Amino acid sequence: MTVISRVSPELLAILAQLIAFKTVSRDSNLELIDWIQTYLKQYGVSSRLTYDSTGKKANLFATVGEGKKPGIILSGHTDVVPVDGQEWHTDPFTAVINGDRLYARGAADMKTYIAAALHAIPQYIAADRDQALHLAFSYDEEVGCLGVRSLIRDLDEIGLQPAACIVGEPTLMRPVIAHKGTHRFRCCVRGKEAHSSYTTQGVNAIEYASKIVVYIRELADRLALQEARDDSYTVPYSTLQTGLIRGGLATNIVPKDCDFQFEARTLPDMKADILFEEIQEYARKLIPEMVAVEPLARIDFEWLASAPGLQMQESDAIVQLAAQLSGNAPDGAVSYGTEAGLFQQAGIPTVICGPGSIEQAHSPNEYVELAQVAQCERFMQRLCDS
Repeated sequence: MTVISRVSPELLAILAQLIAFKTVSRDSNLELIDWIQTYLKQYGVSSRLTYDSTGKKANLFATVGEGKKPGIILSGHTDVVPVDGQEWHTDPFTAVINGDRLYARGAADMKTYIAAALHAIPQYIAADRDQALHLAFSYDEEVGCLGVRSLIRDLDEIGLQPAACIVGEPTLMRPVIAHKGTHRFRCCVRGKEAHSSYTTQGVNAIEYASKIVVYIRELADRLALQEARDDSYTVPYSTLQTGLIRGGLATNIVPKDCDFQFEARTLPDMKADILFEEIQEYARKLIPEMVAVEPLARIDFEWLASAPGLQMQESDAIVQLAAQLSGNAPDGAVSYGTEAGLFQQAGIPTVICGPGSIEQAHSPNEYVELAQVAQCERFMQRLCDS
């Protein structure tokens, strides 16, 4: 029997449809959300939408078994990362099976999990469990876990407290119980322009920004040496890095402006605000020498996005259930971030378990092994029967 024959054709059809929607984070996801709403309606399942400020993106929350006691959330994000500049061998928004793999943007991260959850709905209804099953599909996870926050707020406002949550990020179907927090920041340095032959009459924004970037690197080095290590992570300490910088107009002009963005990946016990405040304190010490030349010179910081870390225990009920459903033992911690920490922060016990490997996520020719699709399908079948 081949791997393909062990995957339901109906599941593959749902997955192909989801992949065909080009839900890159910069674009709307409403066509996909509308399709899911229509799919659920045929089984008598209604859904709630929460929109972003533009009205062009929405989260979807649905309950299978209205009126029953709250149950488990199956959670996934609908957005995918761009394909611009990547060398793809196939159309990234067409599901292509080649051998024992299915190639497409979102195949691993994370439309396969969403497809498997949707495919399981009629089976869950037929099982007539005494506990509801919830679906939570969000927007803009890839740009800072933005959408799920309003979804969680909506649940709080209507007084719904689900029993637990399974976030289907790619883990090779192994239950993951911890991940780091992710925090993104911007620094904007404003100096004074001058002719480069009169550098003392200007305030070089690039040079002052560079001092802050170097300090961020020194702080990162200090964390590597001094922070208590957690060897369950590939990088066993919190990290900082600068990922984007822009400034200057020409080499013969002292630059007035320089902006850069940096991020922190923190262990669950590390407070990102402490790191952020230390960086700002260093920057404040630079300002007197800047304003001595240009009174309007300044350094501004902005906290762009933040997603808390996840920290569960192997003995927690949802972790044990995920291990039972997947047939895999809990697999410790991962360094990448997910929406799981936000669900846990809201008082919902959460575990991460989904098909595919994070190594394929975001890459050109992203794929999921069909064996992983089959394993996720069995996971959902067992959930319906448990």
